Amino acid sequence: MPTTPPAQLTRPDGTPVRVLVVDDEVNIAELISMALRYEGWVVETAHTGTKAVAAARTLAPDAVVLDMMLPDFDGLEVLRRMRASHPDVPVLFLTARDAVEDRIAGLTAGGDDYVTKPFSLEEVVARLRALMRRAGAQQAATSSVLTVGDLTLDEDSHEVVRAGTEITLTATEFELLRYLMRNPRRVLSKAQILDRVWNYDFGGQANVVELYISYLRKKVDAGREPMIHTMRGAGYVLKPAAGP
Repeated sequence: MPTTPPAQLTRPDGTPVRVLVVDDEVNIAELISMALRYEGWVVETAHTGTKAVAAARTLAPDAVVLDMMLPDFDGLEVLRRMRASHPDVPVLFLTARDAVEDRIAGLTAGGDDYVTKPFSLEEVVARLRALMRRAGAQQAATSSVLTVGDLTLDEDSHEVVRAGTEITLTATEFELLRYLMRNPRRVLSKAQILDRVWNYDFGGQANVVELYISYLRKKVDAGREPMIHTMRGAGYVLKPAAGP
């Protein structure tokens, strides 16, 4: 059974939303870009403040993911220059700092939200979706409900139901199940799951995936035909139950 596509955001004219990703670490910028393109969005990247300001002029982005620390000037200066020509563009700051003062400075300068490194790609996507909805991006007429067999997951309300019974999940369990349900019958490696659900630099601690798969199984598969399967040496796959 093919997955139901995620509910897409569009511009008011129906075209895909545009996002500018600014980070001097190329691998981080590419990881974020891949996750955003998966949402059906148009993405451009920049690795310096100067290039970011220039890219914003040509792209006219609907949102910006902006690293605070850049090699030429900082994210706050980038924001000030962008806002000169795009006063209302929502901005999600990426910051490695924990100092509250930095976050307040960014938000006061006009940034709309922030995530602290290390972050999960799902969190970045969720924050951007929320920012753009508030800024007027339109919800496309696609369903926000993923369905695989007798299991459904509502991406907007976060309700999960199997065979008529509601299942309560933690935030991380929900993101893991959503990733599995977006890719039914597809074997996902531990590395893929770590990159998508956990922090981009989580390291080799793949046992956290095994742990959360076991949590999900206890809630989704308990007392029922199993849907979550281990493919030894390859990863995990979710598929409709075989039936009685």
